[in-house]
Amino acid sequence: MPLVLWKRGKYWHYRGTIAGKRLRASTNAEKRSDAAKIAMRIQTKVWQEYVDGPRATLTFADAAQAYRLAGKSTRFLDTLEAHWGDIRVMDITAGAIIAAANKIYPKAQNSTKNRHVIGPTQAVINHAAEMGLCNSIRVRRLKEAVKVKKPVTIEWLRAFMDQANPHLGALACFMFLTGARISEAIDVRWRDVDFEARRVLIRQSKISEERLAHMPAMLIVAMSNIQSNREPSEKVFKYSSRFTAEPQWQKAIERAGLEYLSFHCCRHGFATALLHKGVDPVTVAKLGGWASTQHVFKTYGHAMKDDRLTDIIVSDAI
Repeated sequence: MPLVLWKRGKYWHYRGTIAGKRLRASTNAEKRSDAAKIAMRIQTKVWQEYVDGPRATLTFADAAQAYRLAGKSTRFLDTLEAHWGDIRVMDITAGAIIAAANKIYPKAQNSTKNRHVIGPTQAVINHAAEMGLCNSIRVRRLKEAVKVKKPVTIEWLRAFMDQANPHLGALACFMFLTGARISEAIDVRWRDVDFEARRVLIRQSKISEERLAHMPAMLIVAMSNIQSNREPSEKVFKYSSRFTAEPQWQKAIERAGLEYLSFHCCRHGFATALLHKGVDPVTVAKLGGWASTQHVFKTYGHAMKDDRLTDIIVSDAI
């Protein structure tokens, strides 16, 4: 029995039973002719799903909705849904995904295309595959140019803190010694800090889970200097965002006569320093809130420049 159209308010609705499935919803169309087309598409889709199974009708929009409902990251979904729309997942190939990345971000670096399009599109489809709605897909990432990121060192940090106000100096120290991102650091409240246990709670963000970070003595001193009768709900660092801290950050660097390094270079320094001290990438990833150990090794595992390090190989034999 075909779907029946009926009007309520300014929108046309449809109702009926197709292949044993009861359907009733609004078409969100004000014209009957538009509503009829929408109802026909829905009717066709339901019959096709009944005959060929859900794999034959699943669209990217459907898969993206399932991804959202599962509580997955929606950081890049709006752009991807706008591109793929109602294209069936079974029609999306690895080549089509790469072509989409080049179309959406024609001037971007491959790393951006991988992160914003290829990775998320594959994640949405493979999540649907886990639910038995479609086949999984594998897409080879575009080759990325490897850039060695300049890390903050303990010497740079000390020189910076000498020229920064106490809040800014403590902020830099916090990021360097906990691996916190600037957004995570600025969001820390005094209730998250336990001086006795030497722990601080770094709260969950869009790109990382909550974690407890150890506070070395240098950090405890820096944060104690700015505590002074603070309310538990107050921010530890007085900055509302990275943009309010940036001007003072630049001025402190200029006063210290240092090379400009960004907030994120403190996080680079955290990972690089631990790796160079012999801490394994798995542990570094856990301590700094990285989801991927491979990312830590690839991004921060810079080769140390001292060629005498080969002496370590035979040090026990001498």
